[in-house]
Amino acid sequence: MIQDADLEYDPNEIPKVVAPILRGEATVVYGTRFRRGMPKGMPLPNKIANIILAWAVRLLYRYPLTDEATCYKAFRTDFLRSIPLQCQRFEFCPEVTAKTLKRGVPILEVELEGYRPRLKREGKKIRWTDGVEALWTLMKYRFRE
Repeated sequence: MIQDADLEYDPNEIPKVVAPILRGEATVVYGTRFRRGMPKGMPLPNKIANIILAWAVRLLYRYPLTDEATCYKAFRTDFLRSIPLQCQRFEFCPEVTAKTLKRGVPILEVELEGYRPRLKREGKKIRWTDGVEALWTLMKYRFRE
């Protein structure tokens, strides 16, 4: 399970994300922020980037993922250890998504309700270049062996 230290995501929702794995119903679970539309308070550039990344997953991997860039990602330990990761920064999300889907492993999404977006003035670190790198990462792993 992945949890950022900035508490944009409510830790009380962790059990909801890991439950399908513990019940043996899923290998990979993502918490989606977008089942009911865009969260209030998310800056427009972030909304656009999230829409583009979800669209890219649908186009490149033919998978109906709604929230590729979510922080809340849970994996069976054996599965995550089996993925050779190259990432160094924010590209972890698209790399693990790409490699999961290329293996044919479905990603179960559960709805999150406690997401509160942070702004740059509150310490948000992600930049527009990270969005470009995420898109490039999705494309790169789609066409690699």
